[in-house]
Amino acid sequence: MGICGTAMGNAALLLKEQGHDVFGADAGIYPPMSDVLADAEIEIYDGFSAERLAALRPDRVVVGNAMSRGNKEVEWLLNQSSVPFISLPQLFHDTVLTERLPVVITGTHGKTTTSTITAFLLESAGQQPGWLIGGVPHDLPGGARLGKGAPFVMEGDEYDSAFFDKRSKFIHYRPQVAVLNNLEFDHADIFRDLQDVQRTFSHFLRIIPSNGYALVNGDDTNIAALLPVSWTQVVTVGEGGGNDLQIVGFKDSADGARFDLIWKGQLWTTVSWQMHGLFNARNAAMAALASAFASGYEDPIQFDLSALETFKGVKRRQDVLHDSDNWTVIEDFAHHPTAVAGALEALRSAYPDRPIHACFEPRSNTAATSLFQEDFTAALAGADSVYLGAVHRADRMQVEERLDTARMVSYLITSERNAYAFDSNEALLHKLQSNIQKSDRGLVVFFSNGSFDGIQAKCAGGFSS
Repeated sequence: MGICGTAMGNAALLLKEQGHDVFGADAGIYPPMSDVLADAEIEIYDGFSAERLAALRPDRVVVGNAMSRGNKEVEWLLNQSSVPFISLPQLFHDTVLTERLPVVITGTHGKTTTSTITAFLLESAGQQPGWLIGGVPHDLPGGARLGKGAPFVMEGDEYDSAFFDKRSKFIHYRPQVAVLNNLEFDHADIFRDLQDVQRTFSHFLRIIPSNGYALVNGDDTNIAALLPVSWTQVVTVGEGGGNDLQIVGFKDSADGARFDLIWKGQLWTTVSWQMHGLFNARNAAMAALASAFASGYEDPIQFDLSALETFKGVKRRQDVLHDSDNWTVIEDFAHHPTAVAGALEALRSAYPDRPIHACFEPRSNTAATSLFQEDFTAALAGADSVYLGAVHRADRMQVEERLDTARMVSYLITSERNAYAFDSNEALLHKLQSNIQKSDRGLVVFFSNGSFDGIQAKCAGGFSS
């Protein structure tokens, strides 16, 4: 249930690989996951139906965390006892991870990219890893694979597990090598404040065994508040000189980024790759350590990182939909102010001579609220022109609780930015296309953790039509 979510969809692929017959239902079906599932011949039903589920009579139902009481299939499950149901994280705890070496990647930002880099490095090193990644990697055959080796890379989400299990997903994942990439307040629908988020990360730290590793961002004060811990091995990563693994000499340009990784004062490698942004350099550093320790190296510097040079990334993370001499259209998953600001900074370095048109869909349960209004405004000021889409499900909130896009526009205009707010995403597209026709070059980036009603594809297609 909820099969088109990135984690759920990839879990369905793993179950199919194990030999099970798999089908699922969801609402709001859209690519890329719907296409991936179709290619795997997994049947998807549009919408939920108790009658259909009763007729199909599955042996087990995996319930996604987007499902809640009142859903027709949820109510049918609860009203009978012959069909067992389970959350996705508990399923993995009980089955896939029992005899593996779990590498669990956590953090407010960068989980998907860091998980993908880790799986890619382990695969390149011949470790035959398994993985479950909440996205569609460019460098791997898919977002999920069982693998035959010991390491199993899990993207560890702090969001809750199911309507009947409010613990964070990552609590179930048996971490042997754990990454805490960063920590900020997010998911305001389930966490009260930053301290509440820190509490669940603290619980996660407590289940890392004594022979395991906690790889933490040594520059993040919110993570520092959780330390020290005495029961496991803690390794710090960051730019600061006190970190065990230090990122040194970071430089970004139109061709990509370059930086050194220094392990306890010794040069491990110089990375030169096509990815942009300091945040991606940190993702790479975390993945490098996680891969080395998961491969059995006590001295990580022995692990070969040359594969990083060919890494291409993940779909919807600075994913180029159209590129020509004058115009580039990019889609990015960023939906938190820090991620949006970091992405725009990276795009400035990658395309220094192009005006940036940033389109933002306030869609997540946090982004749609007024909680980060000032932070989103400051982050989007990194673009030259800003287009604010319709606030997702605005009618569920009081006016004072929801993101005030008109107010954001007023502030951005006083900051000498072009800025517009729209009641529909189609209206946004119409204005964007009109402005594009008046300019000879530029870069368009769409920020959303949802579909954006498909306008990013329409925009990209308009250049080739």
